[in-house]
Amino acid sequence: MATSALRLDNVDAFYGDSHVLQNVSFELGEARMLGLLGRNGAGKSTCMNVGMGLLAARRGEVSVFGEKVTRLSPEMIAARGVALVPQGRRIFRSLTVRENLIVAGRKPDAGSNHAPWTIDTVFGMFPRLKERTAQMAAHLSGGEQQMLAIGRALMGNPRVLLMDEPSEGLAPQIVAEVMATIRKLKESGLSIILVEQNPNLVFDVADDIVILNTGGVAVVSTPAALRQDDALLRQHLGVF
Repeated sequence: MATSALRLDNVDAFYGDSHVLQNVSFELGEARMLGLLGRNGAGKSTCMNVGMGLLAARRGEVSVFGEKVTRLSPEMIAARGVALVPQGRRIFRSLTVRENLIVAGRKPDAGSNHAPWTIDTVFGMFPRLKERTAQMAAHLSGGEQQMLAIGRALMGNPRVLLMDEPSEGLAPQIVAEVMATIRKLKESGLSIILVEQNPNLVFDVADDIVILNTGGVAVVSTPAALRQDDALLRQHLGVF
């Protein structure tokens, strides 16, 4: 039986009195990539925050490799091998590139089979960051800041990587570079959830697709099947 790297079971989540996630269930398979799609406000980022422990589920369970982590802090979930590349990057703008990476460093989880990420391996993945190692993060370009956000997450030595809108605000050429990096990370065996507004970016790299609509799971499918169903995509995403 295939292992679930991350699983949400019947999750309800709220921001104040606003019921944002309603009975949400889906799972990310080990060494697979799940594309999480939906219109603005559908609940995609909220799922990422619940998975990382930044927002507590009001009801339901969150599991990482079969271990329930629903009530754990973000630090404890990170220690179990989960890392988040947040929407908007949220790098430490007053620190240098190297300092941003150093502060995120964490030893691999005991169950990890991945080669550990270090500053040198991150610089190998992103040579431009190595060239700017002493530069303040605030002075990086948007694409370089996104590379730094990904590199910082990798320094946590995750087995599960949550990526929230990594192409947001980037020029097409830089988007292509970021997506090439995501493909390499997938090929390395990381389990990845990719949130994106552009479904075509997701269809090109994902194994599985979940579409959210108004806080609930509307579709669970594959890229190949969804490419053939324009009506379904129009209904839930307003595209095609």
